[in-house]
Amino acid sequence: MESAATATTGLIFRDATEGDVDALVALIESAYRGDASRAGWTTEADILEGQRTDPAGVLQVIESPGSRLLTVQRDGVAVACCQLEHRGEAAYFGMFAVSPTLQGEGLGKTVIAEAERMARATWGVTEMHMTVISVRDDLIAWYERRGYRRTGRMTPFPYGDERFGIPQRDDLQFELLVKPLV
Repeated sequence: MESAATATTGLIFRDATEGDVDALVALIESAYRGDASRAGWTTEADILEGQRTDPAGVLQVIESPGSRLLTVQRDGVAVACCQLEHRGEAAYFGMFAVSPTLQGEGLGKTVIAEAERMARATWGVTEMHMTVISVRDDLIAWYERRGYRRTGRMTPFPYGDERFGIPQRDDLQFELLVKPLV
């Protein structure tokens, strides 16, 4: 296990390119789905099976105007990533993944802080928005410790669309979390 200082040293933040798609799909899948995801604490393996994303979905984020997929590398390997999308006065934060073997070492805190800084600097936004599956209490608590607040505004989970996974329970929905960026 690495120390927090080691986990956050030597990081390179850059916009993803088409050449990063396969590595980023593998990173995102490893952080959320299947047995590999159980090495970290962000796994969704108990509530969703199947895929979390696919190459087409990752490429769409990379190529979308007003969107960027921030890739975080160390020693040439993608260790984290997140999507930033400009939405008027706010930025949307999504597709956040940290390598399961590095979770709990401070890398996620570093990535989200840099994403917030970049959204403010690039687009001048005053808020960061994200959606989280509402039953993910530990994950929501982690975001709350970073200054995000629950809004109670829910959107339905896309049941029947296996591009987002195969639900293992019938009460999934997304809750909007918001953080002022001042």
